[in-house]
Amino acid sequence: MDIVNELDFLRDVLKKCRLFTVTVSPEDKADETVDSWLGAIIGARAFENVTVQSVIGNIEDNTKYKFTNEFRLQYIFMKLPTSDEKNILLIGPYLSFPLTANDMLETGEKLSLDGGRQKKLKEYYDAVPVISENDRIFTVIDTFCERIWQTPSFSILELSPNFALSVSSLDTASSGNSCDELLADMEKMEMRYSFENELIRAVALGQQHKEKLLLSSLSEQMFERRLQDPVRNAKNYCIIMNTILRKAAEQGGVHPLYIDKTSSMFASKIEQITETKTVPTLMSEIFTSYCRLVRKHATKKYSPVVKKTLLMIDADISAELSLGVLAKKQGITTGYLATVFKKETQKTVSEYIRDRRINHALYLLNTTDLQIQTVAMHCGIMDVQYFSKIFKKQIGKTPKEYRNAIRR
Repeated sequence: MDIVNELDFLRDVLKKCRLFTVTVSPEDKADETVDSWLGAIIGARAFENVTVQSVIGNIEDNTKYKFTNEFRLQYIFMKLPTSDEKNILLIGPYLSFPLTANDMLETGEKLSLDGGRQKKLKEYYDAVPVISENDRIFTVIDTFCERIWQTPSFSILELSPNFALSVSSLDTASSGNSCDELLADMEKMEMRYSFENELIRAVALGQQHKEKLLLSSLSEQMFERRLQDPVRNAKNYCIIMNTILRKAAEQGGVHPLYIDKTSSMFASKIEQITETKTVPTLMSEIFTSYCRLVRKHATKKYSPVVKKTLLMIDADISAELSLGVLAKKQGITTGYLATVFKKETQKTVSEYIRDRRINHALYLLNTTDLQIQTVAMHCGIMDVQYFSKIFKKQIGKTPKEYRNAIRR
């Protein structure tokens, strides 16, 4: 078995879930491998000259270990079946549930942290991923264990680390170390930007399937609180994400004509937020909507002539649209437009216009009480009988029959 490829795959998956991984040897210095970020924040010197083995103890083959330290941070580690010196895989830290403000204050008091360090500790906890015990990521880790150990069953041990970080071990003199604080801020900022870049890439490529993976790691605790009002904070971040993903959709080849409608809709929804618990659902809707825009309206693959034709049709479906009109507006022949349009879209111009008009009719019939004649007019068809005829041919029911069916 190629354990290197298996390990690379696991680490890529965990990275997308914001889970840190590192391979170490038992003799490695713990202060350089085991969550040195936390040590930098609180000024800990307890791990200096302490080996990894002193912290996690001796580990057996075919065994997955889980432990929670005194800071309520959780880790998973295991021995890899390899001859490499660095044969211990460490995963974490993570939390199984968000810590309350009181939990963080109590931890800070236990460690005798001053106000500045207490703030940094809170920011650290806010950035740690929260992963519930039934999260599917643990199924991925267990599958990895089965594959590398080539066994359908293995031991799982939960234990406390052999080494505890005590209050007396804290270097209180270093509590004002601005360099450490800067490094902690930089890492937190890099984590946030990395997450945002993942979202941008996914939207630009229309990768809607990444919604659950990316947004499972979205947490309001992950982002800096710039204001005391948590609702205003949530609104501000949603505004930022709406702007970022709007640009991502444009990068993915969607014309601003389509983007502007979606962006405006979400701008209105964001201002209607009244409680922070609705933010994850709204963020999911924003992400999937922009992905759909890219999948439906991306025009990168089309020539300038076809791009302009599509935009003219979609800009006003009720306008007078025909092959002749569209060709004349671009100063080209009808024959050339017909040929290139069919080649690039696999539809004739008239077929595309018909499909867009029928889709708009379905939307109006589902969402309004407009008369059938008015619906036909909004779809650019003045003859209501002709409208009913092509609607039935496409949908299988007349507009009236369709509306009655959806209202039963």
